[in-house]
Amino acid sequence: MTHPHVQSFFDTTTNSVSYVVSDPATNACAIIDPVLDYDAVSGRTSRRSAESLLAFVRAEGLTPHWLLETHAHADHVSAGHVLRQETGAKIGIGARIVEVQKTFGSLFNMKDLATDGRQFDRLFADGEEIALGKMKIRVMHTPGHTPACVTYLVGDAAFIGDTMFMPDYGSARVDFPGGNAAALYKSVRKILALPESTRIFCCHDYKAPGRDKFAWETTVAQQRRANLHVRDGVSEDEFVAMRTARDKTLNMPALLIPAIQLNIRAGALPPAEDNGVAYVKVPLNAI
Repeated sequence: MTHPHVQSFFDTTTNSVSYVVSDPATNACAIIDPVLDYDAVSGRTSRRSAESLLAFVRAEGLTPHWLLETHAHADHVSAGHVLRQETGAKIGIGARIVEVQKTFGSLFNMKDLATDGRQFDRLFADGEEIALGKMKIRVMHTPGHTPACVTYLVGDAAFIGDTMFMPDYGSARVDFPGGNAAALYKSVRKILALPESTRIFCCHDYKAPGRDKFAWETTVAQQRRANLHVRDGVSEDEFVAMRTARDKTLNMPALLIPAIQLNIRAGALPPAEDNGVAYVKVPLNAI
């Protein structure tokens, strides 16, 4: 099995992890889940995190071919659109993003929003493969957290989005529109059926109690043995009951309202209004 190089970038503001995965033979690379900095108080965006990714790519002599989103994130804004403008790389996401666009386009009354996924360059079906230099990226549909979630498999590396976190933190919430605990359980079992040595790269880390450092890389074997929520021996019924009860106690992500509105546009800002300013909406008493 091939062994791509993976460089991680941890965003301390949103606890998100972006990745640059590259083919050592050709220097072709993909950037996964890039972050655009967003200040919720002022409504200002910044390219600081995106520039860190670009600086690494340039320093290593890499050529970005793909900007890959594991899903439409609710906790950070995507830098996909910014990086597409900068690099010419194509943005890809799971094909069921159209369902997410329809759901949230209706919630936010985004009448200008096309809900056919055209904001992205490629909508991936389950099992689809794309080239990354001499390597292949295989897309595995892993819904549950959202309907459109996918995992990207590159050699011995699996970029799993929010399906699971580090073993001592567990699994993703499923209480967003279209989320489903039973679907998430099945998706996790698909990931854990990969070879035990497969490297798993998580999309977030929140430093579980008792752990001193942030971490986001683990393996299939470690997850099967020790994941708090989905280790071997946990049944689907047990998981669904746990996840459902736990999600009732969780607060809404702080950046959900702006993040979703931008991320279903592939990270692009809404069209500017007649004063030259773009706006996101806050639906009152609707969520």
